[in-house]
Amino acid sequence: MKYILLIYGDPAAEAQLSEAQMQAIYQAHAAYGQALEAAGVIRGGAELKPPATATTLRFSGGRSTLVDGPYAETKEQLGGYYLIETDTLDEALAWAAKMPGMEAGAVEVRPLGMGA
Repeated sequence: MKYILLIYGDPAAEAQLSEAQMQAIYQAHAAYGQALEAAGVIRGGAELKPPATATTLRFSGGRSTLVDGPYAETKEQLGGYYLIETDTLDEALAWAAKMPGMEAGAVEVRPLGMGA
């Protein structure tokens, strides 16, 4: 089954990291991606641009409105994702537990639905 690992973090906290700290996180993610590839489970993934670059289409009463910024106004924001394919949820959770750069934040593991 395919699972998406949604990576949530605090953009304000990430903005405080030094260039060396950011490079270490990018290198850890490169190694993590290589491990996923070596295991034959990765199907895709990407880092997302900062939440301020998002545009949200909100729906209400059959009408839509464009709003700058992300949908959720929370401290943690979606920062990237990995798309993996594993035999079980437990295996997907084990990969999520190895997510690099997670001093704080969360990784949401969600199975894909129809057509995945």
